[in-house]
Amino acid sequence: MTSFRYIGAKRRAKEHPRFVSGRGRFVADVALPGMKHVALVASPHAAARIVSIDAKAALAAPGVLHVLTGEEFCASTDSLAIGVDAPKVTRWALANGVVRYAGEWVAAVVADSRALAEDAAERIEVEYEPLPHVIDPEVALEADAPLVHPAHGSNLLYHRKFVWGPVEEAFANAEHRIAFRAVWGRSATVPIETFGVAAQWDAGTGILDIWASIQMPKFPDQLARALRLPGNAVRVHHDVDVGGSYGVKRGLKHAVLVGHLAKKLGVPVRFIEDRLENLRGGDMQGPDRFFDMQLAFDTDGAIRAMKIRAVDDVGAYAGRSPFQLGKPVTAICGPYAIGAIEYEPTSVMTNKTPQEAVRGFGQSPTNFAIERAIDRVARHLGMDRIEVRKRNFIRRDQFPYTIPSGSTYDSGDYQAVLDKTLAAIDYGSLVRARDEARRSGRLAGIGIASCLEPSGGNSAFEVLMNPKNENTTWMDSCLVRVDLSGAITGVINNSSAGQGHESLVSTVLGEILERDPETIRVVRADSLTALPSNSPVGSRMAIMLGGAAAGAAKTIKETLIAIAAHNFECSPEDLEYHDGSVNVKGAPSKKFSWDQLVEIAHRKFHKLPPGLEPGLQAKFVWEVPTGGALPTPEGRIQIYPCYAFEAHIVLVEIDPDTGKPVIRRYVCGHDCGVMINPDIVHGMTYGGIAHGIGAALYEKFSYTEDGQLASGTFMDYLIPSAMEVPGLAIVDHCTPSPLTTFGQKGSGEAGYLGAPAAIANAINDALDTLGASIDALPISHLAIWSAVGARKGAAPA
Repeated sequence: MTSFRYIGAKRRAKEHPRFVSGRGRFVADVALPGMKHVALVASPHAAARIVSIDAKAALAAPGVLHVLTGEEFCASTDSLAIGVDAPKVTRWALANGVVRYAGEWVAAVVADSRALAEDAAERIEVEYEPLPHVIDPEVALEADAPLVHPAHGSNLLYHRKFVWGPVEEAFANAEHRIAFRAVWGRSATVPIETFGVAAQWDAGTGILDIWASIQMPKFPDQLARALRLPGNAVRVHHDVDVGGSYGVKRGLKHAVLVGHLAKKLGVPVRFIEDRLENLRGGDMQGPDRFFDMQLAFDTDGAIRAMKIRAVDDVGAYAGRSPFQLGKPVTAICGPYAIGAIEYEPTSVMTNKTPQEAVRGFGQSPTNFAIERAIDRVARHLGMDRIEVRKRNFIRRDQFPYTIPSGSTYDSGDYQAVLDKTLAAIDYGSLVRARDEARRSGRLAGIGIASCLEPSGGNSAFEVLMNPKNENTTWMDSCLVRVDLSGAITGVINNSSAGQGHESLVSTVLGEILERDPETIRVVRADSLTALPSNSPVGSRMAIMLGGAAAGAAKTIKETLIAIAAHNFECSPEDLEYHDGSVNVKGAPSKKFSWDQLVEIAHRKFHKLPPGLEPGLQAKFVWEVPTGGALPTPEGRIQIYPCYAFEAHIVLVEIDPDTGKPVIRRYVCGHDCGVMINPDIVHGMTYGGIAHGIGAALYEKFSYTEDGQLASGTFMDYLIPSAMEVPGLAIVDHCTPSPLTTFGQKGSGEAGYLGAPAAIANAINDALDTLGASIDALPISHLAIWSAVGARKGAAPA
């Protein structure tokens, strides 16, 4: 870190001033002249045939411009894309003929205000004929289960069994075997801002302008496709601030609906979800997954093989959600040297709200299952849990290390990070505090989790899970301009949900060009004027956008040196670059200053080297390091290039009379390589841990037997507050990646990928004193209380 000037230094984020001064610009701030507003009619049934829709009373209501039904909408737009090979699983923003979950949108009302639209929506009469429905994913897989999409022929959306290595041989020869089921409850992220989109159609230019709170790859392309428009007829404005996302701000169906209305009616249209619309019908719920785990291991704790059967309930429709079973392939054995693995992912449809991407894209549930397995191995053998982890860790001298599924881990020092975390929390005193709590009559446990954060995401899981989709390109880009005044501007093509892209790019440009990042401006181009990007997903921006910015800056630097060499009539190798000036080596006074070089580039063509274009700008498009390959027939593939590491240690106390858990101590050790901005990394990690606490203890989208969402408000869908999130300590470690410009790895999903596992292990350490265990998240107060009561012989009422 000491070799850098600006990277790794403590710096205030460039984005902060506009946010703390109330100058952020969100979708709700987009006020277009004559703008109309949308309210929705949602299905009360989990499955039903739409017999009729009577909108006459709504159309007669004050201020109403139009009522759109699924029949009209579906005739004018195309079904949204689906990632896996299931062409008959079609999906539109409005149901046409059949509804498949409670909360699915049936009609849209456009009026002068949201209030008038809502009043009119209540006047729409929809006649339904209820149909059989299915809520349980295991029931949905049975041969006689009601079909969510009858044209598809089953509720099975994706299934494959991967076998990497001699799995059966390892199980046959192992001294011990265990099997258990781990359950990840259906949860998500709940940003302060729900999804919003505004659209305006310009009939004169034939361009549809979109302002949306998005975080989605290929959003402009998919939007244009669904609206049956050429790509250059849709302009997505990326200078819209996003009030939190963490994966869920996909919003494609929202944008297609609003874009269609704006084009059809010839007026600007905006739709912003209310909270119920967001939770019930916004397609933002996350993985709903169970794991049937089997491990084969020896008496010394060495794990020989692992089998994972993962069944994921994606709900009534599927976009990219089945791919959340694909990403874990890239770190399917976690940080452990397990030589043989069987992985059987199954994606199933039910009559629930559709699943979408959530922070980690399926990795956190898999980490939870693996870490519960490690604790169970230790318990089975009577070994220390830390010893079992260290016994199976990939050693520092083994990197780069290729795991059975074909991904190669770039670098790491897992034991060092865990040791630093143990030291930071003073593990010996933590054990004493736990034991003292137990002697005082409280239940107490220590949780440990050590897991990976794959980063720099590419698209390899797409072709792995759908061979017809040969997408091997997953690039990002940056354009750098130096104007005549010498000021530097970086141009990027994505929206930000708080990841600090402006700070990232300005720091990288400042580092390469040796100019103060405070003087560098970063702007967001719209989708018609910018270079390609695959958006801030998969913990990829530090790697991909940072790498693209560095590549463009290096080109600028090389151009300045070439200009100086031409005018000095020497070789570029005879020159050195320092603080933006270029001088002859050994003769610091013989130099061109930054301003002089910039002026030559812009105004003195006669002093430019032959073949060099005037002006001073450079673009750089970077493909994911190690990406670009197709999977082998066995399904071996390099999915992500870089792998950050987390070690979580937590102390939890439980009131045995109420089942209420309280987190007393929490330390997270984190190695994401070189941190470009440590404060931003720490902030994301704090938020990720808080999110993980919610997934572990509180958050769940619960459904009744008749398919109704029972947790559609924050009275029932519980999220942790400041009272539930303890003081957190983060311990930094740096193992640079050999694949990136500065040694950086990703960190956007940090914290969340290990917190649920650590907290679950802590609670189970506490319950172990009673001979009880809970392997289903969230581990609610009631679940703990019931487990305690059952073991005490006093079954709860």
